[in-house]
Amino acid sequence: MVRNEKKGFTLIEILIVVAIIAILASVVLVGLGPTQQSGRDARRLSDLHEIQNALELFYNKCGYYPGSLSAGACATALQANASYPASALSSAYGGVATSLTAASAGLGLNTMPNDPSASKTYRYTINAAASPSVYFVGATLENANNSAFTSYTPPVIPAGTSGDAASCAKPNFCLTL
Repeated sequence: MVRNEKKGFTLIEILIVVAIIAILASVVLVGLGPTQQSGRDARRLSDLHEIQNALELFYNKCGYYPGSLSAGACATALQANASYPASALSSAYGGVATSLTAASAGLGLNTMPNDPSASKTYRYTINAAASPSVYFVGATLENANNSAFTSYTPPVIPAGTSGDAASCAKPNFCLTL
């Protein structure tokens, strides 16, 4: 007796395998969500420290922070955006980027870091009326329970500084002078 066997998989078998792979993939992706959040938050904190270092180098070179109206001894290129609008804390970030990445600045910062999420931005503001001037640079962290908040005390934004008083409160993280 001759058997006519077909070799291969049936449609049902293929669908079952695809369904199992889809279930496993979704479990893995759901499990990676918090890890990706933590990674973006770690990058934000690292970026803020990098910006803070550039601000301090700028201050050491010029005697003032970008955005203050001081004439200073620095070249005009370093003070490309001398005044920033007194609105939201985030309004000045583009201006400070121009000042800190200027070729003549020599601060070692070729490009200004940007938030890893397209929907968020880093914030920068300055209180030039304070003596000495005080700056704030901040970001919004995705995880409000981030370990960075363990010993974090939000800086007090003095009167006369653009931005609202809650702009450095959790989940926002700010660095200051």
